[in-house]
Amino acid sequence: MEWLTTTLTVVLGLLLRIAVPIIVTVLIVYLLKRLDERWKREADIGIDQLVKPGNIGCWEINKCPAAKLAECKAYQNPDTPCWQVFRTKDGRLQERCIGCDVFRHSPVPVAS
Repeated sequence: MEWLTTTLTVVLGLLLRIAVPIIVTVLIVYLLKRLDERWKREADIGIDQLVKPGNIGCWEINKCPAAKLAECKAYQNPDTPCWQVFRTKDGRLQERCIGCDVFRHSPVPVAS
């Protein structure tokens, strides 16, 4: 009877040493594939929605209420990119503009 216990212990140990790493690897691969698909969907949707000629319209993307639009400098100057309108007096971009999706996804200007 002792040989049966020993054999079962060895088999169970081998299964754990082989099966657990394989299961963990499969789970990691599955989660990484889902994350990659999500990033691809966000990239496809985000660029189509964000990149527009002229002013990108941050008020649309940030879903600003109508009351706020009446006093918004970017909304009043639709031909100028919103981050240009909100520059500080010394010419620097505001922190909120640097982290904004509108600024990050805007096309790079080409010198002509």
